[in-house]
Amino acid sequence: MTDHPLRPYDAVLVQSFGGPEGPDEVLPFLRRVTAGRGVPDERLVEVGAHYERVGGVSPLPALNRRLVADLAAELTARDCPLPVVLGNRNSTPFVDEALDELTAGGARRVLVVPTSAWRSYSSCRQYREGLADAVEGREGLVVDKVRPFGEHPGFAATFARDTLAAAREAVAAVGADAVALLYVTHSIPDAMDETSGPGDGDGRAYSADQAETAAAITAEVDTVLGTDLAAGLAFCSRSGSPRTPWLEPDVNDRMRELADEGVRHVVVVPIGFVSDHMEVVHDLDVEAAATAAELGLAMTRVATPGADPAFVSGLVDVMLERAAQARGEEPARATWRDLDSHPAVCPAGCCPNLRESRPALCGQD
Repeated sequence: MTDHPLRPYDAVLVQSFGGPEGPDEVLPFLRRVTAGRGVPDERLVEVGAHYERVGGVSPLPALNRRLVADLAAELTARDCPLPVVLGNRNSTPFVDEALDELTAGGARRVLVVPTSAWRSYSSCRQYREGLADAVEGREGLVVDKVRPFGEHPGFAATFARDTLAAAREAVAAVGADAVALLYVTHSIPDAMDETSGPGDGDGRAYSADQAETAAAITAEVDTVLGTDLAAGLAFCSRSGSPRTPWLEPDVNDRMRELADEGVRHVVVVPIGFVSDHMEVVHDLDVEAAATAAELGLAMTRVATPGADPAFVSGLVDVMLERAAQARGEEPARATWRDLDSHPAVCPAGCCPNLRESRPALCGQD
């Protein structure tokens, strides 16, 4: 099929973090995730205990397979019946295996959809480095990616819809003065946040983008409910040396502060995540829920977009926008509530690797 709305692309790669699908895969998976950081196996075994609680199976691979299937169905419904495959950074099927499958089927120009919405080294450039590794030696293969989509209506409006529903119930139960919205994302080293975004920019794109989207969602909730809810950004899954500064406050620490301020119901919004990583099902559904119970707080955890039809449709919109750009057109970049959008081709110096210089695709350097 040569003429379709996603032209010039002839295949789609959903690129994700990956996760173990059985107890025997947990330690090898964690070794790949932490490769080059000098993390001892003793520490990895401690982290692996989080997976034991769920049978050694991350929820992410199954959710990604559903996303792949739903994206393929949505593309077919829009007259783009192209192959869509999954390729992971840290577990099978790896990106190079996914590209083997696509090129064996005749693909020569592949559009990548990362399952990460935000800008930083770990959430963007590291994926681009993986693409560069996987494409090396594949003559004639062109790989592009969609833009960061945290501000796109398919992502932001889906979170806003579900946050509004949760906030409405919480306010009805305990009153607006006792409700707080707590937006949670993965913590990263402070230096990584400081250098996130274009090399000639202000930095801190990772935390700033998410704080901006969180503020827009809160404004939407307050407008609809006639409230002025307490709200803010918190972080989970801090790791590494305690001497290295990471983004704060930790979600559990912030919940303690909110309880001291008189909050009785916390609506936890996992704004940093597309689907239910272990950071969501353990750090929020287990640890943060335990902290809430200890403090006597009611807690509602908003769903991640996952395979929500509005999110899937929004991803296809972003894909079609990228295809139009590849054809030399200048399509409008849809955003929610006038949030800033960001380019699909990363600017020079964007989200640098602070440990070593490595090639990365889909950027100007």
